[in-house]
Amino acid sequence: MKGSNTHRIYLGILSLIVIFTTGYLAYVGYSYYSLSLEDRFYHPDYQALKSSGVLGHGFGIIGSLLILIGVAMYMLRKRIRKFSRIGVLKHWLEFHIFLCILGPVLVLYHTAFKFGGLVAVSFWSMVAVVLSGVIGRYIYLQIPRTIEGQEMNLNEINQIKDELNQKLIVLYNLDDSVLDAITQAMKKRPTRLENNILKRSIAKYSFERQTVREIKSILKQQNISGKNFKHVIGLIKDEISLNRKIDRLITMQNLFKYWHVAHLPFAILMLIIMIIHVVVTVTFGARWIF
Repeated sequence: MKGSNTHRIYLGILSLIVIFTTGYLAYVGYSYYSLSLEDRFYHPDYQALKSSGVLGHGFGIIGSLLILIGVAMYMLRKRIRKFSRIGVLKHWLEFHIFLCILGPVLVLYHTAFKFGGLVAVSFWSMVAVVLSGVIGRYIYLQIPRTIEGQEMNLNEINQIKDELNQKLIVLYNLDDSVLDAITQAMKKRPTRLENNILKRSIAKYSFERQTVREIKSILKQQNISGKNFKHVIGLIKDEISLNRKIDRLITMQNLFKYWHVAHLPFAILMLIIMIIHVVVTVTFGARWIF
């Protein structure tokens, strides 16, 4: 529980850094970025915030470095056996996502919201990479994994379910009648599912909430309350989550394979054009503060 809370704080800090950076740069530069391209020349911060300015150029350099570091560190951790035991893969992925969101935010301010030519292709490829990354993260979370981030097979998932059921028996001393009632409630399935994906998801969510309410009622009838009540409901919710993931396991595994096909080309295209842009910029004498 303590580790889980620490992890939530860690993710919260990463999220706040992205939100604060985006909001602060928008607030400070609004009067400049909101002007037309012609009028920006007369703004007092033009020399600093333009793409080749001290700040604007710096945003591009730092943002690009964050993206390169985020991609390189995750690929090394994932692909090179020597690094496979350093940290938890899931945490590396989360930090990769953090750097590859913060980096594009800085690159966006580097462009001063002016897109054109070859750089526009790189920028929109970057947008596609970020959006597909968010989608990929959602799909990734739907596939049950070990604490190390390795994908679990159906047998391993069912084993976890059995362990959850054993906890109900061993830790909370639930009698057979209560366990049977809980088991029957968990076995129920919605009588009618919509063809529409959104409606089907909403119907399943409502049914799961109804199942939890039914089990809460069973526990209250058996005078189970306090911490035991909360812990049992927590285990039930974990099992419901596993059931949901089992139902969608094959679909999500296939989607994850297709996602790689879409995500990787955009990432490669973005990096190639970014490198070309940097080489051309340096060739024409742009050295930032160096």
